[in-house]
Amino acid sequence: MNAVTPLLQETKFASAFVRRLSAEQKTALLNRLADVVLENQETILAENQKDLDAMPDTDPKKDRLLLNEKRIQDLADSLRTVAVLPDPSGKVLLETTIEQGLQLRKLAVPLGVVGVIYESRPNVTLDVAALSLRSGNACVLKGGKEAHHSNQALVDLIHRVLAEFDIPEAAVALMPPDRAVVNELLTATRYIDIIIPRGSDSLIQYVRKNSLVPTIETGAGVCHTYVEQTADLEKARDIVINAKVSRPSVCNSLDAVLVDRAVAEAFLPMLVDGLTKWNVEVFADEDAYPILASADYPALQPAQLSDFGREFLDYKCAIKVVDGLEDALSHIQTYSSRHSEAIVSRDPAAIDRFLNEVDAAAVYANASTRFTDGGVFGLGAEIGISTQKLHARGPFALEKLVTEKWVVVGDGQVRW
Repeated sequence: MNAVTPLLQETKFASAFVRRLSAEQKTALLNRLADVVLENQETILAENQKDLDAMPDTDPKKDRLLLNEKRIQDLADSLRTVAVLPDPSGKVLLETTIEQGLQLRKLAVPLGVVGVIYESRPNVTLDVAALSLRSGNACVLKGGKEAHHSNQALVDLIHRVLAEFDIPEAAVALMPPDRAVVNELLTATRYIDIIIPRGSDSLIQYVRKNSLVPTIETGAGVCHTYVEQTADLEKARDIVINAKVSRPSVCNSLDAVLVDRAVAEAFLPMLVDGLTKWNVEVFADEDAYPILASADYPALQPAQLSDFGREFLDYKCAIKVVDGLEDALSHIQTYSSRHSEAIVSRDPAAIDRFLNEVDAAAVYANASTRFTDGGVFGLGAEIGISTQKLHARGPFALEKLVTEKWVVVGDGQVRW
């Protein structure tokens, strides 16, 4: 530990100041930050444009990087939402008196210092800061170099507000954009209590394999929509199109469509107009390919085995014809990243089986996977979508940024 050790020491020290804030002070701080973000919108957009200018238009991550007036307003709204959510720290989870006369309480307490390593998305900077502060934590932010100007502008505003509340700036620390810093963070066990990677699968896997600090995996999204033979095909069309094209660069966007053989001839041509409008490149299996080719789909490729289980993050998707629910479940079990999976069906038994058997953080019946989001789920914001099963699963939000502490009060009791 060399370059960033002093910064991490300062953040560890600052975390005590954050823990002392009352719930009311945290609310006031985040509402003030929302005001400051809106007041400095022009500065944020100017710095964001520097990052955008350096990224090729063909890079699918450019949409993640983009800030505009609507997205800044959304960020401010999210800050205000988090500000009024119940404070998860300090809650009494259990209270009892044991046989020896000791008074026992189990409390929810802040984790301490939350480290997040992320790529491209400047909105994560504000989301993590807001969730960390509201739950009584300090945070260490390691954004990618592609968003450095945007992240720095936002952190400068956060520091301005922290100073107004007599909180050390280091309570929200932005690390240098150098890749070498990542390895230092992964071994900073004295200063960081948990690390959460958010970004590409390669980043997530690297952190998992190399971190000495406990990690929460926010996994890549390989999301399927299965169109079952009883589906309302018009609804299925709209769900598939929305899940693919509404924002393809995010982890809850659709990557593969599974179509029941019984409806493939009728359904696949229904996708042509919607997918063509957005120039979606389709990788179709040997059964779907001739159907789409006959419907004159323009951007059609024969699927390779590697196209299934692939997170595209772009205007691309795979399509496979399956032989019923059993085949669809088997395919999802093999290729899913356990993020978000959907079935479109009018058969209650098929829906129940899909929802019960599919192993994913979020499962849907007759709706788009695009809804998997902390804000949409009423959690205010999220650090990411956890695809693991311990501590947190699904949107990793406010209520998961605490741990437990046992408080024991006695009157001279000893145990031999």
